[in-house]
Amino acid sequence: MPYTAQKPGRVPDPDELRARIPGWGADLDPEDRPAFPREQPGIATGAHWTMPEQQSWASAREKSVEHERLTPVFGTAQPLHGVAGAIRRYAYDRYSEGQTAHWLLLIVGDRVDSAGAHLRSFLTTRPDDPVTQSGILGERGRRPIASRLRPGRIDQKHAWLDPILVLGPWVLTAVLVFRVGRLIVRPLSRRR
Repeated sequence: MPYTAQKPGRVPDPDELRARIPGWGADLDPEDRPAFPREQPGIATGAHWTMPEQQSWASAREKSVEHERLTPVFGTAQPLHGVAGAIRRYAYDRYSEGQTAHWLLLIVGDRVDSAGAHLRSFLTTRPDDPVTQSGILGERGRRPIASRLRPGRIDQKHAWLDPILVLGPWVLTAVLVFRVGRLIVRPLSRRR
């Protein structure tokens, strides 16, 4: 019988359902439940849990405003630092986890941290390489343009935005470096 918009005429009684559907109502009686003895207070099951000792911390830790205190144990491998850390702390101190602003600020903090890591990479012997790290060279020989334009791709709606998001920050950085370099070089060339 197909589903219809109309409410079915009568509700079958439990005995009829039990006769028609094998196992129907097996858990109605608590005595029939396989886990029933464990649900009773005072029965030793071997399960136990005590609150762990509160982990100490040297600096302020982030916690959501809706939580009364920090969890007893927390990770310390990546402490918050710099401007990105300040943005993340503000998100935790000011907004609840149920608010969009909380998550948007965490994303902004992540982007600031990422931009800082890119800038720091230029001070090393192996700076970031947007061409190889974007994976674009991995598509050579695999029909990259045709595969991106084929019908049925889920990311088709935002495919035009991907080059802007991947290459945009690099182009913007190159333009800024060029302009700053020009501002530095012009006064030096005028002195000669």
